[in-house]
Amino acid sequence: MRSIVLLTAAMAAIPALAADPADVPTRHALALYGDPALPAGFNHFPYVNPDAPTGGTLTRGASGSYDSTNPFIVQGTPAAGLTAIYDTLMVANPDEPFTMYGLLASGIRLDPERRWIEFDLDPEARFHDGEPVTAEDVVFSFDTLTEKAQPFYAAYYADVSDVRAVDEDTVHFDLAAGESRELPLILGQLPILPAHYWEGRDFERPTRDALLGSGPYRIAEIDPGRRIAYERVDDYWGRDLPVNRGRYNIDRLVFDYYRDQTVALEAFKAGNLDMRVESSARNWATAYDFPAANNGFVKRLEVPNGQPAGMQAYVMNLRRDKFQDVRVREALNLAFDFDWLNQNLFYGAYQRTHSYFENSEMAADGLPSDAERSLLEPYRDELPDEVFDRPLPIEQPQDMRARLRKALDLLHDAGYENTDDGTLVNAETGRPLTLEVLLYDTQFERVVQPLLRNLSRLGVKGDIRIVDVNQYLNRLRDFDFDMVVGGFPQSANPGNEQREFWGSEYADAPQSRNLIGLADPAIDALVDDLIAADSREALDTAAQALDRVLRWGFYVIPQWHMDSTRIAVWDKFGWKEPFPEYNLDLDAWWVDPERGAEIEARQRNR
Repeated sequence: MRSIVLLTAAMAAIPALAADPADVPTRHALALYGDPALPAGFNHFPYVNPDAPTGGTLTRGASGSYDSTNPFIVQGTPAAGLTAIYDTLMVANPDEPFTMYGLLASGIRLDPERRWIEFDLDPEARFHDGEPVTAEDVVFSFDTLTEKAQPFYAAYYADVSDVRAVDEDTVHFDLAAGESRELPLILGQLPILPAHYWEGRDFERPTRDALLGSGPYRIAEIDPGRRIAYERVDDYWGRDLPVNRGRYNIDRLVFDYYRDQTVALEAFKAGNLDMRVESSARNWATAYDFPAANNGFVKRLEVPNGQPAGMQAYVMNLRRDKFQDVRVREALNLAFDFDWLNQNLFYGAYQRTHSYFENSEMAADGLPSDAERSLLEPYRDELPDEVFDRPLPIEQPQDMRARLRKALDLLHDAGYENTDDGTLVNAETGRPLTLEVLLYDTQFERVVQPLLRNLSRLGVKGDIRIVDVNQYLNRLRDFDFDMVVGGFPQSANPGNEQREFWGSEYADAPQSRNLIGLADPAIDALVDDLIAADSREALDTAAQALDRVLRWGFYVIPQWHMDSTRIAVWDKFGWKEPFPEYNLDLDAWWVDPERGAEIEARQRNR
């Protein structure tokens, strides 16, 4: 029996309460709230050009190195772009908040009580070797990913109580009652693996093979640590589906690896890379003044972000005793001077992040509403009084000297004292308070240094440790760090992934995204409230309550965000505007034949 199947007495009663699949209408799409924007029989997504030309190459840079072509497992460092070789049961429309349309699934039946979901597979669906995609492949994929892959999958699909093949083209999932409104939709995100290919192979070991999928691209070239290339599948089974028409136009996708982002930038300027998503405000302001850009061969785009900004932050590892005291964590927050960074290093490009759901209605503000209080009240004894009694945003002194004085008071209250030479030590053990920030990108060193300088004024000894990407990922998966720069991305409809971010059961699971090491029953319960929300209003309230508790815990030092994505691109690509509202879809871009030939000729003749 599958380890994920936990049939309690309550679950065993579900089939008697659920509707018969024969009585449930078959749909082409599912929306989290309301109805899909596009009707059955739609021709293509509105933001694509259905007549886009095909051909050409898109070469992008990737950081560090890779040693595996299996993106799903704990071991190894996977190559960039591997999702392009896999189809999923359904696919999202980036122009809607959260609506999934059939891809491998030609039809969907959802029980009105959301106790089960069935997918009819398209009988034309094929893997790249010509073998049909069957319901058994779906069952194999679910079992394999939830039992043998990264902890994310077990967390994401934790409320699936059973999965079975009804027949060759129909797969049925039983769902735990009332646990997750989004679960039927995120089951549509399940990547489907070929069971026949993996027979006799060890799924859990890294591999450098050109793995088999059913998606629009296949692996064409593997040069471990240096390059991976994908080629468009000419006879891709799904190329004429409405969700694919006008997409996947570029013949060849290439990822070249660079260990240093400065070198990668120079490679872009030389024309060795076609596109660069720029993460550095300094580079965006100063590094694109070069002949090709000045002569109109390079474009710079700022594409609006339609999703919440999420949380990018210095993440403290609660598995280290030094971070157990909330007063220490708050003091470290006070030493961070965003205004100085933004003015002196970032050219005023960013806004300070406060919320885990920044730039959305889900961000907590002021005092808790009555609806929030109803969720928080059962845990009053476990939560700090500030959650109930003090408003957000958390007010801090603007003057840095005043902030550091407050920080030092907090550290002294937490049992630290300064020695004659100013070093901050534990009053009982005499051990100094030290802090190491683990990085893999030298670009971030200049951003960390101001924080460490402020901490040194308190007597805290801070260091930066820069390691290569593989070592960084190994230390991350083993939680071997004091502090890292981490991210907790959010969608407009957060759900099951929150368990892996904050849930107790993932605090010690290798390679989980619970980087903080949170293991708090009150937070677990608030996550459950968010996942079970049955309306937009209830979801916003649950997210606000969770956000409020996380922020009063001072588990991270929030950094910054901006409301757009910066892209520099050689001007050989075409796209349709306006861009989709909620997510950028590079798969809808194409290479303009004339412009592409002109730029390639220029690069050859340099």
